[in-house]
Amino acid sequence: MARAESDDRRFDTPKGLRRSTPPLRLSGDRDRFGRFTEWVARAMGTPWFLLALSLFVVAWMLWNTFAPADWQFDRADYGFIALTLVLSLQASYAAPLILLAQNRQDDRDRVQIEQDRQRAERNLADTEYLAREVVALRLAVRDLASKEFIRQELRQVLDELDRRDEEEATHAAS
Repeated sequence: MARAESDDRRFDTPKGLRRSTPPLRLSGDRDRFGRFTEWVARAMGTPWFLLALSLFVVAWMLWNTFAPADWQFDRADYGFIALTLVLSLQASYAAPLILLAQNRQDDRDRVQIEQDRQRAERNLADTEYLAREVVALRLAVRDLASKEFIRQELRQVLDELDRRDEEEATHAAS
């Protein structure tokens, strides 16, 4: 009763969210179970699993057909009922485990696709930026004076200075 009263007086959580027991933390267990389902799905998809299952079924049938009657546990006259149940049980667990593994793979694929999309967007933005920079550099280079242009301008200035000097010399002599 004291625990319930202390929960009612707590103001750090809304009334509907208060719990008398701490929440279960299954994230590590879920991941472990997920890895287990992937391992099962991977193992069931191999030729070795099919070979082992086939050998198991053949051994079961041979034992229960040719072994002494006291040692048989699943008689052939009844259609190997226990074998059918074992295989049905195996199939009933295999299908959901495989689906769980596929769901985990789908989740990983979804995350990978999103990361690839973001990377492609960044690459596109970088490429567009670099293209704009290249165009700006080309325009800037086009506006830059070439060596020949500067030489020609310097020759004109020197010629004009030479003319001025000659004019000043003729004005000074007159």
